[in-house]
Amino acid sequence: MQYLFDGVKEFLANDYIELKRHFHKIGKGQKPHTLFIGCSDSRVVPNLITRTLPGELFVIRNIANIVPRHRISKEFLATTSAVEYAVQVLNVENIIVCGHSNCGGCKAIYMDEKQTTDIPHTRKWLELMGKVKEQVATLGTNDELEKAVLTEQLNIVEQMNHLLSYPYIKERYEQGKMNILGWYYIIETGEVFNYDTELRRFEKIE
Repeated sequence: MQYLFDGVKEFLANDYIELKRHFHKIGKGQKPHTLFIGCSDSRVVPNLITRTLPGELFVIRNIANIVPRHRISKEFLATTSAVEYAVQVLNVENIIVCGHSNCGGCKAIYMDEKQTTDIPHTRKWLELMGKVKEQVATLGTNDELEKAVLTEQLNIVEQMNHLLSYPYIKERYEQGKMNILGWYYIIETGEVFNYDTELRRFEKIE
């Protein structure tokens, strides 16, 4: 536990001092340009991947970077309310859905009920990926690695589609006032691939 306290001391002594003027500037309010929807996975660090400063990204993180379709639901308000706030109140210009390699959440959709007995809330949440599971099944791959990558990437595209079920997002997107991006981050190489909606494939950002 002590290393967490040491980390705070290190932050105050070094990082904060270096960005002191910036922290004073953003201390009275935020105006992020991008809503970053990513997985809760500890290996995914939004500001590190994008090289952005505090105040630039409004971040939503959950298991498997899921965006529930637009509907009034008491079960999924943590994510839908954050999407609503980022767009309607903060007026972000961009939304990124960022999935990643070796995603435990994406793997978990293939577990049976017995395997998920101890994680009922996770099982319920991952039901939102039902369509993704069906899509992968139609491709008929038997290779586990290929199946994992397909699941992770198709899930990103599906969540981009879910965003367009929000009327206020669809309106901005169709008017050219908002960008919706899908990113696939490979943890072990640091590479990020952006989804090209016209070519319908992920292209490496370089």
